[in-house]
Amino acid sequence: MHVVINGWFWNRPATGSGQYTRQLVLHLAEVEPALRITVVIPGSAGPPLPWQPPNVVLLPGGRPRGNLGKVWFEQITFPRLARRLGADLAHVPYWAPPLQPTLPTVVTIHDLIPLLLPEYRGGALVRLYTALVQTATANAALVLTDSQASRRDIVTHLQVPPERVRAIPLAAGPAFRPQPGPDDEAIRRKYGLPEEYVLYLGGFDVRKNVVTLLQAWTFAEEAMGWLMPLVLAGRLPKAHTPFTPDPRRIRAALEINPETVRFPGPIAEADKPAVYRGALCFLFPSRYEGFGLPPLEALACGVPVVGSNAASLPEVVGDAGILVDPDDARSMAGGLIALVHDARLHETLRRRALVQAARFSWERTARETLEAYTNRT
Repeated sequence: MHVVINGWFWNRPATGSGQYTRQLVLHLAEVEPALRITVVIPGSAGPPLPWQPPNVVLLPGGRPRGNLGKVWFEQITFPRLARRLGADLAHVPYWAPPLQPTLPTVVTIHDLIPLLLPEYRGGALVRLYTALVQTATANAALVLTDSQASRRDIVTHLQVPPERVRAIPLAAGPAFRPQPGPDDEAIRRKYGLPEEYVLYLGGFDVRKNVVTLLQAWTFAEEAMGWLMPLVLAGRLPKAHTPFTPDPRRIRAALEINPETVRFPGPIAEADKPAVYRGALCFLFPSRYEGFGLPPLEALACGVPVVGSNAASLPEVVGDAGILVDPDDARSMAGGLIALVHDARLHETLRRRALVQAARFSWERTARETLEAYTNRT
């Protein structure tokens, strides 16, 4: 079988779609050496891979410019090239299927954020693009998604027949493991982190629900003590808006002692495992996730999670954390205090974290995707 994959995000491995595309291609090539894979990449093929599988070809596909160029690549360039290459199947690994596919096309829809959350619908051009890909989804041979929660959303809101939607979970990378690395201490010093802390690592847009997290900290701050600060890691908003509430402004408004909350800024991808491993627990109060890689990465490092019970997070966290209503700051604080002060509970959840994380692997993702390619009906 020859599969041609849309590589729009190939050279953006720091993004979720870029990480998914690269990991999927590398592991598909490994689990099925007879599978031919061509990745069509806008611009150049980019830097070389850590290892080049013999059954993978990286093919430049023009140099599209701006939003219109992206749509042209997705709707015209990619499907035409896929047909010209004589592929058996095309795969678009993010929500951008062609309206008129030239051959059977699989599309991965990670989530329906721009459709379900009003704050993310954007201006007229974004809404027009969402309408285009929503309409085009009906012509896909098969829809893949990351969780059963997202599958339910797709069946309900896009009205895709259930038999044409499959949930295939993602995975944390191999660097996320509980064993300390030789540079862990140096990495934590780099970000000014203490010996132990409570960690949030992610974005600060409104669905991430960091406001409720800080409200929970007002109940937990005194119980944590001075030696157990809250670390809010990630790129801070440039401006305080309803869409991007600035956690520094929220901390001040809630009169939280600034010495108990730290903002180390963005964490380099290579440094994330060490930052996770230094945390006593990981906080993730998000209101909506198509999957939720950060809590899985924390679990893979042996760090229990306190988070919300919304959307896909119960599937990811399982019994390796304490999940509460995303609006219940008091219960969130209670879970945090229990994890920090009950050593037996923490050890139980730490062991469960490693068991839960082991259920997910990129090899599993690749094998289930290959099965979906082969048995689309």
